[in-house]
Amino acid sequence: MALATPRAAAPAGLDALGQDPKLQADLMRGFFGMMRLWRVENADARRILGDPAERTFYGWKGGKVGRLPADTVRRIGYVAGIFKALQILYPDSRQADQWIRQPNRHFGGQTPLARMAAGDVTDLAAVRAYLDAARAPWS
Repeated sequence: MALATPRAAAPAGLDALGQDPKLQADLMRGFFGMMRLWRVENADARRILGDPAERTFYGWKGGKVGRLPADTVRRIGYVAGIFKALQILYPDSRQADQWIRQPNRHFGGQTPLARMAAGDVTDLAAVRAYLDAARAPWS
């Protein structure tokens, strides 16, 4: 008799998102909208998304979105949380959008964008956690 291997449960809503092509297309449009506001180069945006194949990345950017991998959805969720936290912390949207390009001691002197584009989802989580801690008094 074979034993079933337990699987980690997907975060709430992730399974539903994985099944709805319109929601996934909206998610990807939102991601590229944030990248435009932050003036992020394609190479960095691609690393933030987990370094998908170039053809896949440009397809997504052009609006050809099929079923997104769960890791990609998770990464976009982190980016959206970072964007939202910046909007809360900085009422001036230009200042909020420029923050990711300012060197930060917490990230070893590198910019938050460089940390986010380092490639691992934990890098996105680190930037998000930093901002969540900064806005805790306002939460």
